[in-house]
Amino acid sequence: MCGIVAYLGRKVAQPILVEGLKRLEYRGYDSAGVALLAGDAIRIKKTSGRISALEAILDEPDSAECLGVGHTRWATHGEPNTANAHPHLDYTGKVAVVHNGIIENYSTLRTWLQTEHVEFASETDTEVIAALIGYFYANGSGLEGSERSDGQNRFEWAVQRAIQELHGTFGLAILCSDFPDMLIGVKRGSPLILGVGDNEYILASDAAAIVEHTTQAIYLSDNEMVTVTSQGFHTKTIDNVTVSKDVKQIEFSLEQIELGGFPYHMLKEIFEQPKALSTCMGGRIDRQNNKIKLGGIASYLRELTRTRRLILTACGTAFHASLVGEFLFEQLARIPAETEYASEFRYRNPIIEDGTVVLSISQSGETLDTLAAVEEAKERGATVLGIVNVVGSSIARATDAGIYLHVGPEIGVASTKAFTAQVTVLTMLAIELGRRKHISSDQADGYISELSQIPDKISQILDQSDHIREIASANVDRDNWLFLGRGFNYPVALEGALKLKEISYIHAEGLPAAEMKHGPIALINDGMPAVFIATSGPQYDKIMGNIAEVKARGGRIIVVATQGDERIERCADHLITIPDAPELLQPMLTVVPLQLLAYHAAVLRGHDVDKPRNLAKSVTVE
Repeated sequence: MCGIVAYLGRKVAQPILVEGLKRLEYRGYDSAGVALLAGDAIRIKKTSGRISALEAILDEPDSAECLGVGHTRWATHGEPNTANAHPHLDYTGKVAVVHNGIIENYSTLRTWLQTEHVEFASETDTEVIAALIGYFYANGSGLEGSERSDGQNRFEWAVQRAIQELHGTFGLAILCSDFPDMLIGVKRGSPLILGVGDNEYILASDAAAIVEHTTQAIYLSDNEMVTVTSQGFHTKTIDNVTVSKDVKQIEFSLEQIELGGFPYHMLKEIFEQPKALSTCMGGRIDRQNNKIKLGGIASYLRELTRTRRLILTACGTAFHASLVGEFLFEQLARIPAETEYASEFRYRNPIIEDGTVVLSISQSGETLDTLAAVEEAKERGATVLGIVNVVGSSIARATDAGIYLHVGPEIGVASTKAFTAQVTVLTMLAIELGRRKHISSDQADGYISELSQIPDKISQILDQSDHIREIASANVDRDNWLFLGRGFNYPVALEGALKLKEISYIHAEGLPAAEMKHGPIALINDGMPAVFIATSGPQYDKIMGNIAEVKARGGRIIVVATQGDERIERCADHLITIPDAPELLQPMLTVVPLQLLAYHAAVLRGHDVDKPRNLAKSVTVE
């Protein structure tokens, strides 16, 4: 959520900032702005609305402005208007700040600054940060016990002094008109990366804003700051202790974040799934020895084999993948498993016993609720492993070890290929743990063989995109849908409903099919779409009974079924088929038609699929 781009170098800053902000549009935002510095004057342009609205009010780029900060805001404190848009100036007009995150004690700080005769122009917590830095910069040592270190830059000290007063989360980019060759970044909770180019530097909240200019970057850790000048950069803690950071290679290319001929990133990523899953499994399946190699957690496999309890914690789509994982671990490895919403985990005094392993799942690796759950589990003594996509992300660094998805950047706000990859990784892990303690090598080999065929089977499903569009067109006028599944396909029903809600704004509920008659069946009326996942498996006859119940009450039956199922074809109003697969591998297949159904419904309703209202790709605030 929100986006930061800042530039210091020899090029004109304004077009680089605007281009970088466009790369970050997928994160979600409601206003945008830039601050540019040439000489001793900061020039700010900002507005509510899209980046196109910002471009309309920008002056011609000034060749003298080689330092600047830009921001796309997703409103928290203060409504989404021009006054509350970032960047924010302090009351002296010397300090400009852009901020991702939330300052929890901003009201107290604002009240104190007002007693010091500081005036405010917005309702935001971010303006308090700018004002606090400006106050300490203007007033020297400030409060007792806050003297600078010998030789320390006065403005650096003012930033550190202000940060020590803040409670909450932040990624900050800061400049000062007295220092036209200096840019400062600070991180706590919200991601911040410094791209290191040829005599130029780009500070950003996401590598997508950097890769056009450089693939070399440093990743700041919590409570670290970086000071950048034309002579280079240095990193330290906010307590002024020097830290050394390795320059790392960004794991994806500019080509991977371009549309590549698709109208939307979401559709591109749906169609990337066969290749993405092949890459995810690449090098990890050892057919010769009937084993699965997961190098990132190799040293923890014995502990996982002995574990007495697994807790999977995640949010949103990753939570649904975790539910599939829970079923997999219990069935294949006979390990007691439970799935927890990360947003609730740390607030409910969770029980962490000896032998408990926590699996934390997040596409971005920056989801604040999930990161907080990781820290809570670690404090309570659990071994914590991560399953993330973004290399070098906060969760990847905070966990004891982990597994990367390796599916490339996911730009679409509504997650698609990350979900199937998360399920793929959980499946591989469950098969390997099962082989070690519960299932035979022959059984494991059978599952591995079937798993390796999943990418090709997804390709067959994608061939039905036009057919699925026709189904969406026939039902897109209905504002209430049900998604129903049993067993391993119950989490897929939840995910299908979430996708439809996220991008088409149609109200949808996902339910275990058997629960429908315990209340939700009252919602069924004439023509209400009910999407059933009714594939081959042990509960097939049961879900056929559920279909009959809905059909008898006038519901419109949309079915995802196994190819060749003539029985279900007779009772479905609309039928989508998938290739046959073992029940425990079906979620990677059955979710794909639901992704396409949601996509086509959203497009038919005229919505911007990649920029759904009120949503952000990575939720980095509570």
